[in-house]
Amino acid sequence: MTHERHRLAITAVLAAAVVLTGCQGGSDTDSLSLSSLTKTADAVPDDGTDSCPLPYDISEAAKTAGTDGTAGLGPAQAEDAPIATVEGGKRAEPGDPLAVNSGVLISCTFHIGQDDVQVHTVATRERHAIYPLAPVVSSLASLSGNDATGYVEKAADAETGKVVSTDSGNVASVRLKLDGEGDAALLVGAGKDGHTSLSPEQVGNLAQVLAEQIQ
Repeated sequence: MTHERHRLAITAVLAAAVVLTGCQGGSDTDSLSLSSLTKTADAVPDDGTDSCPLPYDISEAAKTAGTDGTAGLGPAQAEDAPIATVEGGKRAEPGDPLAVNSGVLISCTFHIGQDDVQVHTVATRERHAIYPLAPVVSSLASLSGNDATGYVEKAADAETGKVVSTDSGNVASVRLKLDGEGDAALLVGAGKDGHTSLSPEQVGNLAQVLAEQIQ
């Protein structure tokens, strides 16, 4: 090998090493954090979007959770509504829950069989990120305001990674582990008004698998 070829070979090896190092170092930027979720939420248009901005694989999650129906993006029945919407972040108004406890909520709609599956990902600077989702829990599980409040309080106090389900079994949540400050939770609701073709175990498994996907 000539001196010139030897020099070019060394240059190529060093360049490859830089690229590889860059890729490995970049993995930290993909970790789940309040700032990353806020950045993602702020990038979503005000009227929502037709795709989920978070890396959930509902087909894989449904399979792992032991469900039978075909899973996919969007509701089971076509609707003229965005698949994903966000609250908080730059959109937070003074007095809003996600302004009082600074944070964001990213909501995506999927389906498994004929059941719509709502996946809500919420993160706040202080504890009890799931509190703003009490009205959502009330609607999905057909709970009174007091019962919904009791559920989110229980979910907020749960250990990170533990699944907490409603008595109806069609709603389950998991506190998420964030990189850095803040508190976060994932809430999954299958069907509506407390009814779904998925078993409570399947809904809980689905929440667990989705939580693992996002972290």
